[in-house]
Amino acid sequence: MSKIFISPSRYVQGPGEMNHVGEYAKRYGNKALIIISRGGYKRSGEQIEASFADAKMDFVFDYFNGECCMTEIKRLEGVVREKQCDVIIGIGGGKIFDTAKAVAYYTDHPVIICPTIASTDAPCSALSVIYTDQGQFEDYLYLKANPNLVMMDTTIISKSPVRLTVSGMGDALATYFEARACQRSDALTCAGGKVTQAAMAMAELCFDTLMENGIKAKIALEAGACTPAVEKIIEANTLLSGIGFESAGLAGAHAIHNGLTVLEDCHLMYHGEKVAFGTLTQLVMEDVDADELDEILDFCVQLGLPVTLKQLGIENASPEKIMAVAKAACAENDTIHNMPFEVTPELVKNAIYAADAYGRQALSFLK
Repeated sequence: MSKIFISPSRYVQGPGEMNHVGEYAKRYGNKALIIISRGGYKRSGEQIEASFADAKMDFVFDYFNGECCMTEIKRLEGVVREKQCDVIIGIGGGKIFDTAKAVAYYTDHPVIICPTIASTDAPCSALSVIYTDQGQFEDYLYLKANPNLVMMDTTIISKSPVRLTVSGMGDALATYFEARACQRSDALTCAGGKVTQAAMAMAELCFDTLMENGIKAKIALEAGACTPAVEKIIEANTLLSGIGFESAGLAGAHAIHNGLTVLEDCHLMYHGEKVAFGTLTQLVMEDVDADELDEILDFCVQLGLPVTLKQLGIENASPEKIMAVAKAACAENDTIHNMPFEVTPELVKNAIYAADAYGRQALSFLK
């Protein structure tokens, strides 16, 4: 089996980049469908319109309905055809990106991803995570190609709620550990091949960047400052984690996230917050040494990422609830089977309870 490495065609990051979105879009088509939330339009609509006016390019806005589900994707496919758009732009957060990528896939058009937050590694990938209309994980949609362009305006991102960037660090935290597991098991990655040295290097750089800059970046963002540490974390959350997870592989952490989506208790938690707890659970399943587990627990606690079931919103962690999570995480086609040992729902359930206990102990040290 060949080794495969994939990535977006172009990645642009810097302050004020949203002023150039029309110029970038003109390279790919004649009329853009811009998928954005109502709140996103209120914040950035005038800036985007001015950019398209400067580029002398036609565009259509359409408000995102809130869920990356087939109902929404099919609706937007109809808009593309009705308005005769030939380039898709997703502006906002992770579910908007995944929806824009899916719409571009089904209509065979180029896609530009413009995050206004750095909360997931979704922007760079050739993957859309599909949910039901009610918000439960349904399936992975593997796309023909990565986005044509990913554009990160760090001025906008640094003004977004700090919790979102911290959530992005929770998502990125899983990258190296899942890549390591896939390398050990010789698993197939999301790119359709085996792990490359380049992908492993990016996954490890992602982890090192988080450890060296994560706390500094959070403090700076809370002060309203966009510092070099913030710039590095935006890149780690988006580019390094995006390429790392896709070309080096997913394993336990994201599967446990998917399992947690079956509980309504967790629906107010962000993707990266659930992935962070999934990472702790994966490390427990792997029986890593105490120093490594303590390092990750300390990092999560300092950032405010959830390390207990209660912090995830699960007040009553009954065996029935946790087994439902474990069974969903062990679904036949989910990535937990990329772990370098056999994984059963019973193993996952016990690891979840143990991760929760370690998390409660770590929090008790703060009192």
